[in-house]
Amino acid sequence: MNTLRVGLIGAGGISQVHASGWAALGVPVTVYSHEGAEALAAEYGFDIATDLDSLLAASDLVDIVTSSNSHKELALSAIAAGKHVICEKPLSVTAADARELADAAADAGVRLFPAHVVRFFPEYVAVKAQVDAGRIGDPAVLRFVRGGQAPRAGSWFFDENAGGGIILDQMIHDLDQARWLAGEVTQVYAVQSPESVDGIVPGIVTAHVTLTHASGAISHVQGTWGPDGTVFRTSTDVAGSRGTLSIDSRKDTATVLDFPAGVSGDGYLPPSTTAVSPYTRQLAAFLEAVVDGTDAVVTPEDGVRAVAIAEAAAASLRTGCAVDIDQGTGLAVADPSVAGSHIAENVGA
Repeated sequence: MNTLRVGLIGAGGISQVHASGWAALGVPVTVYSHEGAEALAAEYGFDIATDLDSLLAASDLVDIVTSSNSHKELALSAIAAGKHVICEKPLSVTAADARELADAAADAGVRLFPAHVVRFFPEYVAVKAQVDAGRIGDPAVLRFVRGGQAPRAGSWFFDENAGGGIILDQMIHDLDQARWLAGEVTQVYAVQSPESVDGIVPGIVTAHVTLTHASGAISHVQGTWGPDGTVFRTSTDVAGSRGTLSIDSRKDTATVLDFPAGVSGDGYLPPSTTAVSPYTRQLAAFLEAVVDGTDAVVTPEDGVRAVAIAEAAAASLRTGCAVDIDQGTGLAVADPSVAGSHIAENVGA
């Protein structure tokens, strides 16, 4: 696994966990960034590339950890050079661009891995396994909460046009989880308080997205960027026809609740603390998929559909109405006549 050379593009905040993961895996890394490359390389013993072409020449697999609005251009450059790509979420700022990346990788015969790291947290993996095993029956109502201190004031995270915003940046983790656990999404409705102004998200904000799944299940997804000092917290509850699974970062362990008599198992899920970082687990899994030619836990299609759900949520915020998802393409319904008809139905409901 350690024979592949990795090119890391970006040296911002998220680069630290990726750099630490690659270092733990013993993979040779070259880093390229407009700022911070020297410090990151010195900390982890990486090589430095002075430009993108040099980075691509020194790499077999490219790991993109830059701002969201730069993902498409960088990924296309890497794909055109015949490199496998790991791209931090979101895969791109629009679903159409994300689809373009997925198609380009397929046409070039290289692998594309959207970095949805929550799929590698042990407690979420355990929930997925138990749902797939039928432990709670058919999922019916899912609730996801994710919140913490808001990003640094004035950063691109608040600019929806730059690929930021709380839904596309933060909540996309749980939008992906909802689809992972309950299947394809057919309809999206979203509210946000306070509202964005001219594409800029307020400094302190909460959004709520309701997803209707093809199975009939409903997911409620809440995300919050709070004031300085807000303690980061996540939780997930999955209620099914036979019981409820629950995990909460505020607790030492995850629990299974409300099972009827006769259901086997003690309901224990692994604690959220683990000796190996989920980011390292994620990178190791992607590396293994490249080396062995095996399927990955996260596919390009997963990346596309997560962006599409977030995009539909943004459209719902603008219109105040639910937005349908086309099951064939995975994209929000764009036909004005279809959307108008659907909106009218929802307003009159």
